[in-house]
Amino acid sequence: MTDNTEVLERITPNLPRRVIAAGSLGALGALLVLIAATHPPSDIGFSLFLILVGLGSLWLAVTLWRVSGRVLELTREELREQEGRVLARLDNVAKVDRGFFAFKPAAGFRLSLKDKAPSAYAPGLWWRRGRMVMVGGATSGTQSKAVADLMSILIAQQRGEL
Repeated sequence: MTDNTEVLERITPNLPRRVIAAGSLGALGALLVLIAATHPPSDIGFSLFLILVGLGSLWLAVTLWRVSGRVLELTREELREQEGRVLARLDNVAKVDRGFFAFKPAAGFRLSLKDKAPSAYAPGLWWRRGRMVMVGGATSGTQSKAVADLMSILIAQQRGEL
């Protein structure tokens, strides 16, 4: 008998990718706020726009840094965050797509679900909307590929194709 909660594979976020992503957003936010403070445009609306977008970018950079440090785990039943938040159950996955021309994040893959799932977002790591789950961004390409391939095998086994 197999243990369905055993972790088969992990995706650990890549530190250089996290630094570049969070650093770029943080630099953009700081630059926009600096421009609004040192060389304010004559239009107050545009000044407010620069400040709001700058502060939003800074907030997103901090959120991306915090969230993209989480580890994803694949078990025989689900793909989840290490803390337990489920991205997708394998019995609900219709297709795993990591092809060259697939609409997917950098160094990642796309899951097409059979049934809709609630929307969720972990910047730089994964997001889910409707019947689509995207995994990638700050993740390691080799680990993402291994998880996607293993998921395809597990799904084929569940369907009796292997």
